[in-house]
Amino acid sequence: MQGNSRQENNSSDFEFQRFVRAISRQKFIILAFVVLGAVAAASYAFVATPIYEAKAFVIPPTQNDIANFNYGRTRDTELAPYNVKDVYEIYIRRLQAESLRRNFFYKVYLPSLSEEQRKNSQDVLYADFSQVLRVVSPLKEASDRYLVVVQTSNPEQARNWAAAYIAQAGDLAKNEMIRNLSIESEVRARNLEQQISSARDASRMAKEDSIARLAEALRIAESIGLEKPPAITLSQSVIAGGESGQLTYMRGSKALKAEIENLQARTSDDPFTDRLRELQGKYNFFKGLKTDAASVSVYRQDGDVELPDTPVKPNKALILVLGIISGLILGLAVVLLRGFFAAKSED
Repeated sequence: MQGNSRQENNSSDFEFQRFVRAISRQKFIILAFVVLGAVAAASYAFVATPIYEAKAFVIPPTQNDIANFNYGRTRDTELAPYNVKDVYEIYIRRLQAESLRRNFFYKVYLPSLSEEQRKNSQDVLYADFSQVLRVVSPLKEASDRYLVVVQTSNPEQARNWAAAYIAQAGDLAKNEMIRNLSIESEVRARNLEQQISSARDASRMAKEDSIARLAEALRIAESIGLEKPPAITLSQSVIAGGESGQLTYMRGSKALKAEIENLQARTSDDPFTDRLRELQGKYNFFKGLKTDAASVSVYRQDGDVELPDTPVKPNKALILVLGIISGLILGLAVVLLRGFFAAKSED
């Protein structure tokens, strides 16, 4: 048993020695493949189009940035104020929206391509665009900083596209906020307009009721020949209304007729309508409420979008190393194959 084991070890050592000698004898072949791999890799690295990367970081707006969104939004107006999170979430939805990507693809990316490139399939071109422009979500759950990355062969173009993309998302989010505010203000104004109309109707009906009660009292006063109030001591409230107005006729026909004529001649009941001026003030406020787009912001840009001066692709050092390793592996494979076929021919 020990003798067989010793023979197997000797055989393994012999095979390894043959492998080493074969490599040693054909080292120039291996070296040639290494040089060939290095030359091919270097040629690709220096011929390939350099790709530059621009980055734009966005973070939530400040409370001052959204202050004008909340103008007129208080508990008294029944409109809840917006907070920073509410506004920033609208911006992030716009930043990640497929509609914005498609719009940028058609209006910015496609016009930048040559006529020959635009002949390719739209799906292929859009897949390429998806690699050119990416929106990167925060790596940490607690972070709210998003990143827009643009990779193109033109560093100036990469910077401009990154800045333009976050700005377009900002314009869309801001317009959405302003549109929402406008709709809410219009709805609030319509509600107030309805309340004003109801208050005026109530005041008009109250006047008509007063005229009807006074007319009835006038008939009673005229029927008993009471032109002036009797010279007796009566409470004014009793004379004015009594119990359900039964004693109103005690004011005399002359006073009752004058009051009826005055009520009938009244051109507007607004001064006598409860809370009407308050409602009109609120209505005018919401009817004229406008948000200036220049006075608000839905995001902040975290730093400037720097002009890239070093390409991220191709990585020349890495490509050269991979070329050398590939040449070495290929050279070893050729040497082993030569040795295998040489052994086969000897057998």
